[in-house]
Amino acid sequence: MVMKLSASILSIQHDSAIKEKISKLLNSSINYLHLDIMDGNFVANKTWEYNEMVNLLPRNTKNLDVHLMVNDVKKYVYDFALLKPVYITFQLEAVNNPLEIINLIKEHDIKVGIAIKPNTPISFLNDYFALVDLVLVMSVEPGLGGQKFLDDSVKKIEELYSIREKNNYKYVIEVDGGINDRTVSYCSKCDIIVVGSFITNGNYEERIKQLKAK
Repeated sequence: MVMKLSASILSIQHDSAIKEKISKLLNSSINYLHLDIMDGNFVANKTWEYNEMVNLLPRNTKNLDVHLMVNDVKKYVYDFALLKPVYITFQLEAVNNPLEIINLIKEHDIKVGIAIKPNTPISFLNDYFALVDLVLVMSVEPGLGGQKFLDDSVKKIEELYSIREKNNYKYVIEVDGGINDRTVSYCSKCDIIVVGSFITNGNYEERIKQLKAK
């Protein structure tokens, strides 16, 4: 599978030209637009509610990749399912009954992703590998953009790849945090990489080409 690129808008959250910059991303060669949805409780930062996101995406043309970093996961699933994303990913650490959330997302005919923080072991996902469509490795602490890639994430990526190959699971592997033209080389066993500030702090298409050339 060719590695795909999901562009995060987290790093332009407070940019006065956010609509124009999102429009540039929508007109670029990215594969997905990654929406980091934070409630200010599960993580300290707060990003967008559903109505705010609709305002920022009046004419979306890209596949959406929604990552919920929230406590009230059910509410946000119901809200963001209305955007008809390809994926909705929730944090394992935010829920008491992951199976309930997995089924809820599937009921909306949306692919299910499950994410883990840097300190959460891969083994905590053992009961869900056969049920989810995507596993997201957070290679930074969730909450803020522009952080440094945590090297321990490489071991998790390799472990997920090995588990998938041995058991013929179907989930795709996604990684998010601190990815640039250097650290992308650590992610060769990933199917989707999430990149934010590296793209939005430069010439968008030039940076995208740099990443895809690795």
